[in-house]
Amino acid sequence: MLLYPHLNVNEKGHLTIGGLDTVALAAEFGTPAYIMDETVIRANCRTYLTAAKAAFGAEALPLYASKALCFAGIYRIVAEEGLGVDCVSGGELYTAAKAGFPAARIYFHGNNKTDADLRQAMDMGVGTIVVDNTDELEALESIAEQLCKTQRILLRITPGIDPHTHRAIQTGNVDSKFGNAIVTGGAMAITKKALACKRLQLCGFHCHIGSQIFDIDPFRDAADIMLRFIADVRRETGFLAEELNLGGGLGVPYTDEDPRMDYASAVTDIAAVAKAAAERAGVPMPRIILEPGRSLVAAAGITLYTVGSVKEIPGFRNYISVDGGMPDNPRYALYQSRYTALIANRASEPADYRATIAGRCCESGDLIGEDMPIQRAVRGDILAVLTTGAYNFAMASNYNRLPRPPIVLVRDGAARVAVRRESFADLLRNDII
Repeated sequence: MLLYPHLNVNEKGHLTIGGLDTVALAAEFGTPAYIMDETVIRANCRTYLTAAKAAFGAEALPLYASKALCFAGIYRIVAEEGLGVDCVSGGELYTAAKAGFPAARIYFHGNNKTDADLRQAMDMGVGTIVVDNTDELEALESIAEQLCKTQRILLRITPGIDPHTHRAIQTGNVDSKFGNAIVTGGAMAITKKALACKRLQLCGFHCHIGSQIFDIDPFRDAADIMLRFIADVRRETGFLAEELNLGGGLGVPYTDEDPRMDYASAVTDIAAVAKAAAERAGVPMPRIILEPGRSLVAAAGITLYTVGSVKEIPGFRNYISVDGGMPDNPRYALYQSRYTALIANRASEPADYRATIAGRCCESGDLIGEDMPIQRAVRGDILAVLTTGAYNFAMASNYNRLPRPPIVLVRDGAARVAVRRESFADLLRNDII
C-alpha cells in the first residue's frame, strides 16, 4: 500500500516519510502541503548519473526535466548531484539562474519560444537551445547575429512513434505540435537550413516520445529511427551529428498495480539499443543524452490534506472532501490519473472503505480519485496522497482564488520549508486596487 521504502508506518500507526511523522508535519506546516523527501531525489539523481556514465562514458550528462517540478531548491539539488537540466520557459530559466545553476549545463526546450525567451537564453549563456521549428531557427539566427554570438543548438525531430501512453502526453507522433517529422521531409529540410546558418552551431538532434512509459520498446524504436536519420543526414549533407538526445518519459508507480522499473537497468538497456542501432546505421555512436523528470521526483513527494467532510450517498458513492484538490493536483481532472491515498493518522488500519476523494472547489470535476480503497475517515483526519512530486506543484493554480501550498523538504530527520505557502496577500500582489 505504501509503494516506496521511504514511506512507512510508525508505532503510533501514522504514515511517515523519510522517518518523519506526517501527522506532526501537517500540524507544523499546515495543509494542504507538498512534502518531499530530498534524500530520495538525490538518490535518484545518482542512479541516473552513475548508470549513464557506466553505459555511455564519462561525458554522459543526464538532464533533469524541470517542468516536472520547478523551484529554486530543486536546481540547487540537481546542480550538487552533477546533472544538467532542461528548461522550457523563461520562468524556468530565470529560476535556474537565480538558484545559481550553471548556464552551460542548461538545455532550453519549447515549441514556441518567443524572441524574448531566445534573447534571455543567449544573454544567460545557456549551453544548448533545442530548436523546434523553422520560424524559431530563423529568429534565433537573427538574434545571434545581433548579439554577435554563436549558439549551440539541437533540432527537435519527430520520429513518429506511439508509445502507448495517454494521448495528452504523447509527443513523438507525426501529428504533434512538437518538432519536425522525418516521414514528411520536414526534419531533413530544417537540418539543411540549420547547417546554412552562420551563427548557429548544429550539434545533433533531440526527440521525445512521451511520458509515463514502462516499456523499453518505444525507446528502442526511437533510437533506431533517429540513428538511421543521422545516417541519412550524413549521406545527404556530410554533417555527422555528435549528440542525440532521446528525451525522457520512464514511468513511475502510482498504485500497486503499476509496473516498477529499475532505472539503472533501463539506462543500460537504452545504451545497448543505441549502440546496436548506430552499428546498423553505419554511424559512430553519438553522445546520448537522457532527460528524466518524473522518475527523479514523483515518488519523493506526497501531499497532505485535512479531511473536511465525509458524505455517504446510499446506492451511489462515498465522498471524502479535503482542503485542497484540483488547484494543487489537476492531474486527475486532466488525465484521470490514478493515485494511492490513505488516512495518515490511521495508516496501520485496513483500507476497507471505498471513497471518491473530492476537492473543495466549486467544480464537480474537482476530484483526486474515484472509488479509491482507503481507511474510514472523519472530519479533522489527515489524508495523504502518494507519488505527487511531479506535475502537482508544477501545474498548481489559484483556481477559486486558493493560495498554493508550500513545499517542505525532509532530510536526515529534519524538515524545512523550501517554498512558502502563498497568503491571501500574495493573491493580490499584482492586482491594482
